[in-house]
Amino acid sequence: MFGIIGIAVIFIMVFGGYLLAGGKMGIILKTLPFEMIMIGGAALGAFLLSNDPASVKHTLKDVGKVFKGPKWKPADYRDLLCLLFELIRVARSNPIALEEHIENPKTSPIFGRYPRLEKDHELVDLICDTLRAASMNYDDPHQVEEVLDKRMEATQVHALHSSHALQTMADGLPALGIVAAVLGVIKTMGSIDQPPEVLGKMIGGALVGTFLGVFLAYGLVGPFAARVKAVVEEDAHFYHLIREVLVANLHRHAPNICIEVGRQNTPHHLRPSFGDIEEALRGLKQDAA
Repeated sequence: MFGIIGIAVIFIMVFGGYLLAGGKMGIILKTLPFEMIMIGGAALGAFLLSNDPASVKHTLKDVGKVFKGPKWKPADYRDLLCLLFELIRVARSNPIALEEHIENPKTSPIFGRYPRLEKDHELVDLICDTLRAASMNYDDPHQVEEVLDKRMEATQVHALHSSHALQTMADGLPALGIVAAVLGVIKTMGSIDQPPEVLGKMIGGALVGTFLGVFLAYGLVGPFAARVKAVVEEDAHFYHLIREVLVANLHRHAPNICIEVGRQNTPHHLRPSFGDIEEALRGLKQDAA
């Protein structure tokens, strides 16, 4: 909703200000379809040329993040902390019993209590791989933290590709607008024998190309790229929380302390309160009893 409001404000302010200043929409509306074919078509062609089919699909899908916002909500952070607490508690009390959860997470009753988390394959794999490595005595906290950092960095680089692709398109749109404007000037020069009122409209139409390229770059595509990047980076905090909790577990801190480490490393606007976590963990302990 907020993204739609932003787009509406952009159009109202730009074209509303133009009309209030005495501008006329006729010449823009007349030339807009042709300029859009040239500029938008060239931008689309360059986008397809510089990306493989998987990247194109990924970018188109990520455009929805502009309107949907981050995937993970505050309740998901609370659920993730509860999931990690249950797994750590099992790992401490009965390492053999942990195997059925990390080897077959789809059938695990612990993962099954958190269906939204269970659907995220990267999250499940990250947790299971780390706990599996710890059970195989690969439990040096510093080495594990380094491995997790590299893994999450690679994942984030892939996730940010759509933002980079959109930003590249935004960077090229002003130049494509100039190309369209130059073509309009060439067309005008071919009609130099026409009266001034005709030439004025043709020159105005040519300048629409420059306007359209700059407007699309800085008014729409550039902000889309920035918003996608912001959403991806915020969602990355979810996986960083997993790293903090599991590394704290390798340091052999008490399960409650591990969860508190993760809670403290959650961004403030997403961080569940201490009381909420305590209540949730208390419920888990009662269910286990």
